[in-house]
Amino acid sequence: MWQRDELEAWLRLLESPGIGWVTARQLLARHGSPEAIFALSAAEQDEGLTPKQRGALATPPAHLPEQLDKTWAWLQANPTHQVMVLGDADYPDALLQTADPPALLYLLGDRKLLAGRSLAVVGSRNPTPQGRDNAQAFSKALAEAGLTIVSGLALGVDGAAHQGALAGGGPTIAVVGTGLDLVYPTRHANLANEIAKSGLIVSEYPLGMPPLSPNFPRRNRIIAGLTEGCLVVEAALKSGSLITARLSSEAGREVFAIPGSIHSPLSRGCHALIRLGAKLVESAADVLEELPPLGGSATAAAAATPATAVSAEQARLLDLMGYEPVSLDELQSRCGWPTADLTGALFELEMAGVLRRLAGQLFQRSACG
Repeated sequence: MWQRDELEAWLRLLESPGIGWVTARQLLARHGSPEAIFALSAAEQDEGLTPKQRGALATPPAHLPEQLDKTWAWLQANPTHQVMVLGDADYPDALLQTADPPALLYLLGDRKLLAGRSLAVVGSRNPTPQGRDNAQAFSKALAEAGLTIVSGLALGVDGAAHQGALAGGGPTIAVVGTGLDLVYPTRHANLANEIAKSGLIVSEYPLGMPPLSPNFPRRNRIIAGLTEGCLVVEAALKSGSLITARLSSEAGREVFAIPGSIHSPLSRGCHALIRLGAKLVESAADVLEELPPLGGSATAAAAATPATAVSAEQARLLDLMGYEPVSLDELQSRCGWPTADLTGALFELEMAGVLRRLAGQLFQRSACG
């Protein structure tokens, strides 16, 4: 149970101008706690500190009382509102073994999930319909197999991954780039609420922290650090998802990538990862076979998507469609069906969830097609 003066010392250390997370960890490693750091006399201060840093530690930040009041009130408001610091007995070992573990984490939800088996699922904020389906289907199957799905609550693949995990009956962890009193993007407010009920939301940023651009690449190291591996669903060559994959690889974790069309810019990041040694995966079973066995049965994840019954004619049409977007005219030239028959079959497949209608009168097979 936290004491107010203990919380104040931690906030003072991490909010002191010019100290930063790296210096704070170094000070904690030498002296054990923030209280011990602030109890040092001027003569006992670390020689490696600059005069500016010494001055910052000697004088509490002007905004500290307000930040302390806000954080203390937040902690008292709900037992699922918690703070975890380096040195806590249940600080995640996997995260502790990384090069840059956070000194303090704000938690909303079930902190015990940090000790469980987990996998990162990340990708584009603007995925193709196929990419969104894949993120949801893989996450659902992997959650059913017993893995906690970790992602970043962003639009696109992140949101689909969380939704898939929840649909699979498993918990999911969202690592965010804002204070936990905010939800970003705001359209994910309901999703964040669902995650907090059965899963966990994590941030290293203080309450009130807005969604600043540098926060999101930095939070990716936590996503990578908490997990056994990272599955990249879709990603451009320059994307935050590839940062997460790189950090996972550097931490000795598995990296998986779903291949896609050679014509899609959102496949190029995954193809680059595969060339660099990431495992090409086509189903959740491909992921599970690279991880240590889970306690439960992996039968549910033998394939990332459920089988959908289609007629022989519909199956032939799907074969002719392939896996890339296709126009009605092009599909008709391939199959030779009358327009009325073709549009009727497409409508039935769309209603069955086997294909999706895209902008510009294009059609594409969905993940379960």
